[in-house]
Amino acid sequence: MNEKVSKTVKSADTEDWLDLHIVRPFCYWWAVFFAKLDIHPNTVTILSMFVGAASAIFFAYGCWYYAGTYGLMMNVIAILLLCLADIFDCTDGQLARMTGKKSRLGRILDGVAGFAWFVPIYHALVYRFYMHHSIEFQWLGISDTAQNVWMATAVVFVLGWVSGIVGLAGQQRLADYYIQVHLFFLKGEKGSELDNSKRQQEIYDQMTKETSWVERLFQKSYIGYTEKQEKKTPELQRLLARLREKYGSAEQIPQEIRDEFRRHSLPVIKWNGLLTFNFRSAWLFLFCLLDIPVMNFVWEIVGMGLLAWYVNKRHERFCRQMADGLNS
Repeated sequence: MNEKVSKTVKSADTEDWLDLHIVRPFCYWWAVFFAKLDIHPNTVTILSMFVGAASAIFFAYGCWYYAGTYGLMMNVIAILLLCLADIFDCTDGQLARMTGKKSRLGRILDGVAGFAWFVPIYHALVYRFYMHHSIEFQWLGISDTAQNVWMATAVVFVLGWVSGIVGLAGQQRLADYYIQVHLFFLKGEKGSELDNSKRQQEIYDQMTKETSWVERLFQKSYIGYTEKQEKKTPELQRLLARLREKYGSAEQIPQEIRDEFRRHSLPVIKWNGLLTFNFRSAWLFLFCLLDIPVMNFVWEIVGMGLLAWYVNKRHERFCRQMADGLNS
């Protein structure tokens, strides 16, 4: 990665190989293009939401087993659109760092983007199962009757919601938090986007009647977003509280403590990266190309769920050790 691109990336610590060597350099040129057109990073984020959501239409009809070449092409178009949405979602951050056009709303929109893609996609996959399910029915020995189709689709719908809310939303929320915490210790407050629910509530309370309802809505949802991050990481919260109590501001935290945190966090961050788009979407693409998209819901609940549990427990363990060390 050349110097120009590296200046627009948060940190090499928090990027996987694919992002660091392929996605980020590609996004850099998109950022240069948007900068020349004076397009705001938030506009690029919103564009990514529409492109990602549009892929749901093609995922719904992407069944090569049932529709041959036409179905395969629909799958390929869906995959390309979702990858383009992710490219735009990466571009907005690089564009913001390139132009200095950072905003609180931009941070919130960036967290919302993935949900804007996957809510319609997951509903499209449920519809796809309703229309095409003979593979799964053959596996389970279920007769293809109207009653069985409705019952099975209801089960898949519930799986989709659990996969989306408990799986995708919870796992990516945790992954994003750990990235920002790592950057906080690596670069300080100015080098990260680490937020806390108390401060976000204060921002919401300070909003006036002149504040648009859209901004108020996003801010309110962001309070809940940060509260869930904090609830999932009690030992990390204890460590941060202990550091505030002992050293005051983030800038006063000794370098040796920052280095110790990075040493513990870096191996976890590598596993944490598997909870983000590249690894997660690879499984989605695989299951859709194999015409068993319902397995993506099962994998996200079980496989990705176990991975998120491991990342959380390992991170909490070293935060507890560091907090206990500060108390001694």
